Amino acid sequence: MTPAGLAPGEPTSPVDPSAQAGRGDTSGVPDTDAALVGLPDPGPLLAAGSFADVFAVDEARVLRRYRDHADATREATLVRHVVEHGFPAPAVLAFAGSDIVMERLHGPTLLQSLAAGETSINDAAAMLADLHRSLHALPAPGDTGNAIMHLDLQPGNIILTEQRGPVLLGWSSAAVGDARLDVATTALMIAEVAVDAGGVYSQAARALLAAFLSATDTDPVPALDDAAERRAQDPTLVAGEHALVPAAATLVRELVEVARPH
Repeated sequence: MTPAGLAPGEPTSPVDPSAQAGRGDTSGVPDTDAALVGLPDPGPLLAAGSFADVFAVDEARVLRRYRDHADATREATLVRHVVEHGFPAPAVLAFAGSDIVMERLHGPTLLQSLAAGETSINDAAAMLADLHRSLHALPAPGDTGNAIMHLDLQPGNIILTEQRGPVLLGWSSAAVGDARLDVATTALMIAEVAVDAGGVYSQAARALLAAFLSATDTDPVPALDDAAERRAQDPTLVAGEHALVPAAATLVRELVEVARPH
């Protein structure tokens, strides 16, 4: 498994700009965010994720389009909610149907920064824990008493921007529910890389997982079985990843036990 295995959300697969030559001439497009929704050719393909494609409109905007024509209203509304409450997520500028026009962010992902040695494992773990903590402290829509769960909060979905610091992308799986499930899902995603014996990044992932479990103040174990079941049934996992889930769950339990005070 490669680091891309940590990032099933959007965006995950950058597209070579040279392969997009001749696409995305927006010189004739009305300069309003709403006018971009539904546009057949909004710009060059910037990234291709599990559920949606992301097009670069210009330096300030992207258009995210669900391939299966799913309604983007739930996602767009939730992202606007967290942004309005001060959480670091991209601004939603317009949405309709399966399209969302969003703020374009610039910078490496946390995954890229880790791989380049620019961010330490301990700093990355603290960042993951802090984002969880901040997100779960927000009021959930409808005042349900539950937390907002991202359910894909991992290094590939965090952009390290120069002006705003870490910003969380990839909100297609977000929902309202148990904060412990959110933390357990992040732990499992990292653990899947750690238990992949043939993976180049398995040792680094194990260190990151241990550091994350020490940094978080939310116990993932009560929600671990639910998280593992969801991961095992996730159709976006690549070949071989489903088989790693049971061992990943076992590793999370073992490291939580080690991290607990005795």
